[in-house]
Amino acid sequence: MGQRRKSGLAGRTGRERRAAANAAVAAFAVLATMSAGCGIVGVGSPTDRPLDTLSVSSPRFRDEAPLPADYSCSGQEGNPPLRWSGVPQKQTKSIALVVDAYGPQGAAEVHWVLFNIDPRTTELAQDSVPRGAFQGQTSAGKVGYFPPCRRDDTYRFSVYALDSMLDLKEGAELRPTMERIASSTIARGRLSAAHIE
Repeated sequence: MGQRRKSGLAGRTGRERRAAANAAVAAFAVLATMSAGCGIVGVGSPTDRPLDTLSVSSPRFRDEAPLPADYSCSGQEGNPPLRWSGVPQKQTKSIALVVDAYGPQGAAEVHWVLFNIDPRTTELAQDSVPRGAFQGQTSAGKVGYFPPCRRDDTYRFSVYALDSMLDLKEGAELRPTMERIASSTIARGRLSAAHIE
């Protein structure tokens, strides 16, 4: 998975820190533009009707409960396991997953982008990427799960049913990937972690 680091900006030059900060701001702008109400992608859906809702859960934590530290930058477990249901089988061509965070001061980070997951998939194992799926860049410019460090942030694990496969490759840039996910979404759901335990 992505490299584990104590801080997304640690050990970087001033120029690299500014570039990473600009990427985070751009990602947040995309998320804010695409979000509807509770922060799940909705605007830009190819349908005129309200989006279907997916149920998203994890065997390791409940919605609005703390994220276990094992899945943070102080742990060694990679991404937490996730499960989802309610995917519209006939219309869905792929699944995407976005892990993002926002803090008390409004700062935002995208920690993982996973797309072109087989539409028949209903769960994601701990520290894994489904066969055939691709990972896009995070706010830090890394590819893979970038473990969160900010203890007081809210972490959102959002799953999207898409009406197409994304014509993007491994390591795709964050903004175009998020825009493509938004424009292809037909159903969505989210599991939130209130902070890191």
